[in-house]
Amino acid sequence: MTESVCVAAELEDLLDPEPVPGCRIEWLDAGAATPAGPHVAIVPLLSRRIGEAELAGLPRLRIVANCAVGVDNVDLAACAGCGVVVTNTPDVLTDATADLTMALILAVARRLGEGQRLIERGAWQGWDPRLLLGLELRGATLGIVGAGRIGRAVGRRAVAFGMRLCYTDGTAQSDFELETGALRLALDELLARSDVVTLHLPSTPETRGVIGRRALAAIRPGALLINTARGDIVDEPAVIAALEEGRLGGVGLDVFAREPDVPAALVRHPRAVLLPHLGSATTRTRRAMAALAVRNVIAVLAGEPPVTPVAPR
Repeated sequence: MTESVCVAAELEDLLDPEPVPGCRIEWLDAGAATPAGPHVAIVPLLSRRIGEAELAGLPRLRIVANCAVGVDNVDLAACAGCGVVVTNTPDVLTDATADLTMALILAVARRLGEGQRLIERGAWQGWDPRLLLGLELRGATLGIVGAGRIGRAVGRRAVAFGMRLCYTDGTAQSDFELETGALRLALDELLARSDVVTLHLPSTPETRGVIGRRALAAIRPGALLINTARGDIVDEPAVIAALEEGRLGGVGLDVFAREPDVPAALVRHPRAVLLPHLGSATTRTRRAMAALAVRNVIAVLAGEPPVTPVAPR
């Protein structure tokens, strides 16, 4: 019997016509429920939950090849209990996401969203030396919360703009410190020192809501907050309050706690630059992500180790 592999339908145009040789591909629409049956592999997007209920209907499943670097949509413990391998797509999206992070930093620091809306309303009255004064990046301090692959890549880009770096991470990144001059700090001290704070943490029980009222009380007044990681590491009501009180000078957000829902108060706030989860959205990167997910499937079905396994938590 030909083995069946479920693949997110959104990836069809990014993959070869027969992405898993010898297997039948079932293209899974985003709005459809995860099918039960004899499928041996599934390649989901980060929006699809794979937990105990889904696993119960997939007794022959051998691998969940998540097409994302984050795996907060996958119950890792439940998969481990069923002997199901979980993989992700790290590395291939690092540069694209770091580029977008810098784009958000620049957009918020130089108030680009406000400038565009001014023109759209027909309200621009001509050049004025006082108009939309922003933050100059040279000499400003960038605080990197989570110095993994993407956080370090953002730091390297920021150095080219003349920014000073500090970071917080569970592990000292000595090579990164030598390369960029970055200083490792505790979170509260980083928040107090930084002109711009950029978030690069996975969504875990320990990190969800880490940027909440307490953290925002410690942040340097007028600092900018950037998030291209996961939406739920930020307490959105607390961020909105900090914006409205003027404690935050602006936010650049590519991710949200309940996507695709975005709080109306953020949408209408003039100092918020908001994007629809575009961090890895380049053609080359999305193709590479899809290809890596499929490489993991092919390896596991062939009895080989996965290319990019995710360890159970």
